[in-house]
Amino acid sequence: MVRTLAYLRTSTDKQDINHQKVEILEYARRERIHIDDFIAISISSKRERRARRIDELLQKLNDGDMLIVTELSRLGRSTGEVIDLIDEMVQGGVQVIVLKQNLTLNKDQDDIQSLTMITLLSLFAQMERMMISKRTKEALAARKAQGVTLGKPKGTIQDSMYDVDRERIVELLQLGVSARRISTKHLGYGTPSSLNYYIKTRGLREILAVS
Repeated sequence: MVRTLAYLRTSTDKQDINHQKVEILEYARRERIHIDDFIAISISSKRERRARRIDELLQKLNDGDMLIVTELSRLGRSTGEVIDLIDEMVQGGVQVIVLKQNLTLNKDQDDIQSLTMITLLSLFAQMERMMISKRTKEALAARKAQGVTLGKPKGTIQDSMYDVDRERIVELLQLGVSARRISTKHLGYGTPSSLNYYIKTRGLREILAVS
């Protein structure tokens, strides 16, 4: 059975995941496409493919399926990685839809034209990230030189890659599944120790105790 999947990724901002989902759902509504599954994660693009659930995504996609993403940078950080990943999917018979760049990539297209377009767009996105990173570092250095204390206040709980799967983690804990098994068998990313830390700092076990 032909299926349509959507891949959502953001580095830290959970709200951006929702923005991506809304954008994809709006496109699906216009085109009368049913989204069978969303694969979403909040994690840096610097992390390996498995941690970013890319391997999981590829396992779910079969010949004739469709993948929708909001932009190329969601799939990978470097130009080479994005090109290799899209080529792997297209050669496997998967149609890739990229909304912001208005791209539809499949086997029926001219390979040279598609490759050129992907290369240019990915390269521009990579250059933009490098310039933003440079400006951010310069701004932070200037504030530090002015004596401004950087970073979040002590005790602040930062966003975690596990936030997107919080409800799923709680459900599995309710069923008596250990953090180690949740990490290795159910989530497919992170480590048992980092998940244990997440559960502890969010008080998830305490929540279960009073529920």
